[in-house]
Amino acid sequence: MSNSNKPGSNLDPNLRARLLEETKNPYRGLRRAVWIALFGSAALGFFIMLTNIIAGDTVSINDLAIQSSALLILAFILYKDRNKKVED
Repeated sequence: MSNSNKPGSNLDPNLRARLLEETKNPYRGLRRAVWIALFGSAALGFFIMLTNIIAGDTVSINDLAIQSSALLILAFILYKDRNKKVED
């Protein structure tokens, strides 16, 4: 068996770094895509509610609270899941 830590390894250092990053943070790209889609949906819903309020329609306070909470929670999740450069 070949060990990738050996100096004579055939594994590209860039590929090895990407693979190690993927093991630390699996499915990161898919997770980010889902968070962005959900955030966009919450933002669109919040925008539509605001335009309804401006137009003079009645909007339930509960609905507005749920929509704004979803927007804030997803914004926080996106913020926490951002790229972090850790210097070893």
